[in-house]
Amino acid sequence: MQELIDKLKAEAGITEEQAKQVLLILKDYVSEKYPMLGGMVKNFFGK
Repeated sequence: MQELIDKLKAEAGITEEQAKQVLLILKDYVSEKYPMLGGMVKNFFGK
């Protein structure tokens, strides 16, 4: 997960906290829109 955070920071020019917030938003969005992917999302993003 840290690798993705670092990539967001480098390519989007955002802070670590902003990158973490982006990932939380993405996790929630994918879980809501595609509930069948819920387990995969939890595994990928962590709890």
